[in-house]
Amino acid sequence: MTPRLARTALMLAATSLMLPACATAQTAAPAARAAAVPLDQVRARPAEDEIIYFVMPDRFENGDPRNDTGGFSGGRLGHGFDPTHKGFFHGGDLRGLINRLDYIQGLGVTAIWFTPIFKNKPVQGGAGEESAGYHGYWVTDFTTLDPHFGTEAEFREFVDAAHARGMKVYMDIIANHTADVISYTEGADRNFPYRSIADYPDQAYTPVVPAAERDVKRPAWLNDPQYYHNRGNTTFFGEDSVMGDFVGLDDLATGDQRVIDGMIAIYGSWIDRFGIDGFRIDTARHVNPEFWQQFNPAMLERARARGIPNFTIFGEVAIEDPDPGSIARFTRVDRYPAVLDFAFQATVRATVAGSESPALFDRLYAGDALYEGGEAMARTLPTFTGNHDMGRFATFVRQANPQADDAEMLARIKLSNAMMFALRGVPTVYYGDEQGFVGDGNDQAAREDMFPSQVASYNDNDLVGTDATTAQSNFDTAHPLYRQIAELARIRSATPALRRGRQVMRHYGREAGLVAFSRFDPDTGREVVAVFNTSATPVSGNVIIDRASSRFTALTGPCPATHRVPGSLAVALPAFGYMICAAQGE
Repeated sequence: MTPRLARTALMLAATSLMLPACATAQTAAPAARAAAVPLDQVRARPAEDEIIYFVMPDRFENGDPRNDTGGFSGGRLGHGFDPTHKGFFHGGDLRGLINRLDYIQGLGVTAIWFTPIFKNKPVQGGAGEESAGYHGYWVTDFTTLDPHFGTEAEFREFVDAAHARGMKVYMDIIANHTADVISYTEGADRNFPYRSIADYPDQAYTPVVPAAERDVKRPAWLNDPQYYHNRGNTTFFGEDSVMGDFVGLDDLATGDQRVIDGMIAIYGSWIDRFGIDGFRIDTARHVNPEFWQQFNPAMLERARARGIPNFTIFGEVAIEDPDPGSIARFTRVDRYPAVLDFAFQATVRATVAGSESPALFDRLYAGDALYEGGEAMARTLPTFTGNHDMGRFATFVRQANPQADDAEMLARIKLSNAMMFALRGVPTVYYGDEQGFVGDGNDQAAREDMFPSQVASYNDNDLVGTDATTAQSNFDTAHPLYRQIAELARIRSATPALRRGRQVMRHYGREAGLVAFSRFDPDTGREVVAVFNTSATPVSGNVIIDRASSRFTALTGPCPATHRVPGSLAVALPAFGYMICAAQGE
């Protein structure tokens, strides 16, 4: 055992985690599966019951090397495939996802959300700045799959296979923009700066489309420049945040009824044809509210007509602030059923990767009343600790604590996972986090390969909880983070209070240390107490509990067997430790 892993073992013992037995082989044959879960049973689950796994198909598993170039001709700048470059296609596909469903299901997740798989412009960018559409956000054809990922038949197979295992399928969609096809006759020397409505009330720029790309978009109406704002590049401030081109991408005129109707038809078709279970919507804050006020209800109605009563929609409102007010607005004004909980992410990052007071949680959850539907809606918000744009939580920990050893890194990451699974919201695990991935930063640096990588800047990363690197396959079901997430998923799935229960904050201090919550079973009223230590030293103290709670069962962690006195629980935790304790019935 290396010194690094020896320290890891000591921290594992200190935190007293109950870890289930798991197979260690990464290439073991799939175990025999139970009979298929009835589809109506899958669709009957409400949003707050889900556990989401967020995956980038290109970086997950290469199940069919024949589609690596997507059938496009030319070199890497033609087809976009270059597995040595972090900004190009690497070969992951739908067949790879299908082949690894055992691995995903073993985590205990109940829904799979993946980055867009629509047909993309293979490569774009100026000379020397080219990159590929491996991420899926540069769509040219909204009606079919990108051939780098496979075929529509394979997508249907994937959806059906996930459903048979009791897992839902969430597509990532875009209504804000298309790929960068339109240019302008003016402004190239200044990179097409945004021109405001006040200065240019009619036409800001004269759009021009290269002859080879005049009919590249589908449906065909998307090839008409009149359905775009054509005002130049956004600075993400004020008016241009909604009307400007997102890093050069063609910004759709989402106030035009033709565009609204067209997008409703496009995405309604995916519901009709494949029976998917939800949408994550990209760049939601960069589209005018009036668009969403029509689009979101139309999608819910389309899904109900297809027999999908709990269709899930959550928008990306990328505002990294512990104050939830700025994202809650989108559930009221824009009529979003839910939004990604960036406020939760910012709070956990500040208190667990950093050392700020857990009083931030009080501010976070006091804001639940701001969402449309209040606390009930807040329980449906997907909570997360990192993603493909901002970066991984392990990266934030390392940036904030450059001297931390592997044991401390692992403990902090586990604490963040425990919070995500025990507190209100829908836990959302970013692929690779369960294998201890630590990226060098955000965006391309946070999109490592799960299959053996050829990217040098990935392969030199020091992963957490393992001596492995991204140069080898990383589907290790014995990794301590995989095992922890599987355990937390099992606890959450078996405990209604953690999925649907009312949440009460019980304790926090001015400095890093104890923070405690109670969750209550919606049917029995029985209490579950979740206590966390955000400090680097052991802590002990007393926390308020319900006076009816006297005896406790440890779901995980060093839970006391009984109360101290009625209404008070004495707790003690190691550095970055946690406990989840269920009150027993009388």
